[in-house]
Amino acid sequence: MSVRIRLSRGGSKKRPFYKVVAADQRAPRDGRFIERLGSYNPMLPQDHAERFTINEERVKYWLSQGAQPTERLQKMLANLGLVQKVALRDQPQKSAPKAKAQERLKEKEEKAKAAAEAQAAENAAPAEEASAE
Repeated sequence: MSVRIRLSRGGSKKRPFYKVVAADQRAPRDGRFIERLGSYNPMLPQDHAERFTINEERVKYWLSQGAQPTERLQKMLANLGLVQKVALRDQPQKSAPKAKAQERLKEKEEKAKAAAEAQAAENAAPAEEASAE
């Protein structure tokens, strides 16, 4: 059985409230869980004491037993110093513009460069005329 430390949503529509639970990863998000470890209320201001409450002792126990926190909870627990921060994955291939978009960008850059050169040439011409007089 693989245990996850995750958020279980409660609250009404547009007013979320989450329980921090240790649950079997096969169980539904809001379904059966093993133990409740704390709560998270995103509606409260970030500096409010009750926004994120957790039983640190029990979280440490579950982590020592091999439980894996979800990415969101890993960020929250890292702020408390219980786990390491999430390593950001670099995905340049997936997020890079496709071929046609890259061509359009090159054309746009070339046009901007040509316009800047033309502007510089126009600015230089009146200066030469003024110095000749």
